[in-house]
Amino acid sequence: MKKAMVVGASGGMGYALVMELVSRGVEVVAFARGKEKLARFFGDKELVKIYTGNAEDKEQLIHAAKDSEIIFHALNIPYEEWKDKLSTITGNIILAAERNNARLAVVDNIYAYGRSGGAFLTEDREKHPHTRKGKLRLEMDRIIKEASVPALICHFPDFYGPNATNTYIHFTLEQLLKKKKAGFVGPKNVVREFMFTRDGAKAMVDLASYDEAYGHNWNIPAVAPITGNEVEQILKRQLGEEKGLYSISKSMFAVFSLFAGKGMREALEMQYINFEPTILSGEKIDRFMGKRQHTSYEQGIAETIAFMRG
Repeated sequence: MKKAMVVGASGGMGYALVMELVSRGVEVVAFARGKEKLARFFGDKELVKIYTGNAEDKEQLIHAAKDSEIIFHALNIPYEEWKDKLSTITGNIILAAERNNARLAVVDNIYAYGRSGGAFLTEDREKHPHTRKGKLRLEMDRIIKEASVPALICHFPDFYGPNATNTYIHFTLEQLLKKKKAGFVGPKNVVREFMFTRDGAKAMVDLASYDEAYGHNWNIPAVAPITGNEVEQILKRQLGEEKGLYSISKSMFAVFSLFAGKGMREALEMQYINFEPTILSGEKIDRFMGKRQHTSYEQGIAETIAFMRG
């Protein structure tokens, strides 16, 4: 791979993908709407070409993707825009890949799986989303698979990491850096997964390098399941024993959403992920690529805090 484009390069996972590709000597087109943010992140990177554009404009995407071998779709639009824009943007990115004879690697979440029932989620599990957003992600999956472009789809748990600002962990850390107590969404004793964006980007770029990986969905689990209580202990070690987390219940979340805007209200239906174990199986990717190295939560949280402070 000599050249790639990252759509949504200014977001948490997009940022990690650009940095991972550059570390491998790949020329990258960093595509996003915010010119100032792109310049701040990548202005000093010789291998990065900044392209300010709107993914709703297919001609901008087609032009930006010129000579790219792979398009990484890491664009994350607000929940309230999914119904009207998700399919359109997906179609535009597919068209840009078709016109430029490029492959497509898609960042996806776990919403299309629906409730886990306590079982590890595997790629061959039949998807029965019970939420509106889960159904929209399943429709996106269908559109990608029916396209003529070679594509792979990576399913990730909730992210955290440098520049991953639209995440639950970021919300918690942002509060804790200012005061002694911070909210943790969901019960503190339920096991969860949080994917460090750099690990996710490395796995995704690795997969995108294999011809055999295309035409597949891939579950990319985090280093390990973890509880809120364990997260709290890590934060106490790093920020001081006086720091602590309180659990934000479903009812508390619902009350907060009344005042926090449409985006948080849209997140209400997805709270099942935070209140019951929803854990990805990594058996398929481990069979394909062997055991991968992961960043510990201790190190990942330290790097995230350092980025936020810097």
